[in-house]
Amino acid sequence: MTSPTPASLGFRMPAEWHPHERTWMAFPTPNPTFDGAEQLDAARRAWAEVANTIVRHEPVTLVVNTGETEAARGYVSPEVEIVERPLDDAWMRDIGPSFLIDGSGGLAAADWVFNGWGAQSWARWDNDQHIAEHVTELAGVRRFASRLINEGGGIHVDGEGTVLVTDTVQLGEGRNADWTREQVEAELHAHLGTTKAIWLPRGLTRDYDEFGTRGHIDIVAAFVRPGTVVVHSQPDPAHPDHAVCQGLAEILRAATDAQGRRLEVVELPAPTVLFDEDGEPVDYSYINHYVANGVVVLCAFDDPRDQEAKAILEKAYPGRTVELVDAREIFANGGGIHCITQQQPKA
Repeated sequence: MTSPTPASLGFRMPAEWHPHERTWMAFPTPNPTFDGAEQLDAARRAWAEVANTIVRHEPVTLVVNTGETEAARGYVSPEVEIVERPLDDAWMRDIGPSFLIDGSGGLAAADWVFNGWGAQSWARWDNDQHIAEHVTELAGVRRFASRLINEGGGIHVDGEGTVLVTDTVQLGEGRNADWTREQVEAELHAHLGTTKAIWLPRGLTRDYDEFGTRGHIDIVAAFVRPGTVVVHSQPDPAHPDHAVCQGLAEILRAATDAQGRRLEVVELPAPTVLFDEDGEPVDYSYINHYVANGVVVLCAFDDPRDQEAKAILEKAYPGRTVELVDAREIFANGGGIHCITQQQPKA
């Protein structure tokens, strides 16, 4: 006898703009991602700025490594709740659960298999592979364990049956290379309550370097309302993502969602900076924003396009304020604001 799936019990993952109960985050702890005391301090300041911004709008629970509550308290607002659990890293979007609702007051969560973004040589996940289970226990909700190797940054839903994914994450080396697209879709739909997957072939160029996720969707494209998706655009032909983004936008424009709507595609231009101090192409992206109660927390890069992105997202999310938070330090460590947050929807 097979176990019931979340979808068979009426559960689905709502869109990020659905009202939240709280936001979950994890606090940077000494590890190879944060190289040395100075970089760890800078990362903690950046993570704390995001937590302190969100907590003005909704509750925030910060998971900190065992014995580090006092250290964390020195960075975050007194309003931020702190809980201790063994941690390896600090990317709650990827190590946390995907919360689900059933429309009648029930709350549950999908727990994906986490293996360090495809068992990458530098990654540690002895502790992080259990964080989703810890969070579901702390939230007091039913946990559904999936067999799929996946991270929260590898999926994006519209709350009406559609999920965005990439080939290089879902079917890539180190994750589910021996699965078919159909098998991946079946597992996603069973755990997210979705019925239609829109596949993009890849992510941004920088995401394939040594410390990348190999193509997370949440830096490339995101639903802002049913039927409408924002997509990363790189206007400068000198950057390798110029052609990449044109191709991704074309695929999205040709796609229909679970309700049969042709997608409206809004291009969100990348910041003007193209390369980092080592001459590598940056993956700075405004797509990687976080939608909380009454607010959109938007990555800022001290860039002329920060205000342009803010205006586009104010139009995309009417009724919400858009608050810019400097995300350069977060990106320097491998992600953005969306990557370090995970929403718990109101049941």
